Amino acid sequence: MSAHVRRALALVLVALVVATGCAFAGRWQWNRHVARDALIQVVERNYAAEPVPLDEVLPAAGAALATDDVWRRAVVTGRYLPEATVLLRNRPVESTPGYHVLVPLLVEEGGEPGGVLVVNRGFVGMGTDGSAAVDVPAPPPGTVEVTVRLRLDEPRARAAAAGQVQAISVAQVLDQAPDGSALDGLIPYRAYGALADEDPAPAQALVPLPAPSTDPGSHLSYAFQWWTFALGALVGFCVLARRELADARVGDEDEPEDPGAPGSRDDGTPPAGARASRAPRPARRDRGPSAEDVEDALIDAQLR
Repeated sequence: MSAHVRRALALVLVALVVATGCAFAGRWQWNRHVARDALIQVVERNYAAEPVPLDEVLPAAGAALATDDVWRRAVVTGRYLPEATVLLRNRPVESTPGYHVLVPLLVEEGGEPGGVLVVNRGFVGMGTDGSAAVDVPAPPPGTVEVTVRLRLDEPRARAAAAGQVQAISVAQVLDQAPDGSALDGLIPYRAYGALADEDPAPAQALVPLPAPSTDPGSHLSYAFQWWTFALGALVGFCVLARRELADARVGDEDEPEDPGAPGSRDDGTPPAGARASRAPRPARRDRGPSAEDVEDALIDAQLR
């Protein structure tokens, strides 16, 4: 096997490896696009839908929230437990640092009586000094009709300061409630609600939570870019491999005929039909005198 053939095979192998890697990367981006598109469809379907009673979506406090019901609006009547307020940190709103205010709601109607639904009532800024205590506006006292958008329970996160959490994990939020809060014996819901409305309204409202983004991102374009790279690798490396094979054929044709090879004449000349060797170029004729030489000769003749 000649060197040209070995290089051609190596180029084809590289083309297959690169194209396969690009194809898998494109498939990964495509799956991310499909997942993101599914989330957007859920938001568009549920975010502005008419609210329904909480027990229509979650018939019991221990029931899990279906993925298709995320962002669905639900109405429940109950009583806030402000003494169990917990702050969610490290989740700014529109690049503004601050805290999300998480307050448990003791369900009375519209859900399982005695159940506790964690409600994200809104956002409060931390001001210019993050070390200062945050003045959290109180929720409406007494019985309140609350409209929330249901969200999935988040996984537990690392511990934070007392009265604060790093994620809205219902169990972690209730564990971080200050001592003395009346949470013993209550059944927590396995989802939480982002506040949409409450009646009666509080004396001082919090900053409303922003709507979720419906931007599909660049996953689809990235997928097509990776697949284009895969096709380009196959075409480009195969063209290079074809050139190597063409060079190999030219090299075989240019090899001189072995005088002792079968079919050659006794005097070493190739047999009839064989390609004649290239004839030597004729020697270049001597050039005549240049114009400068003629001019010098005339001047010398005049001087004599």
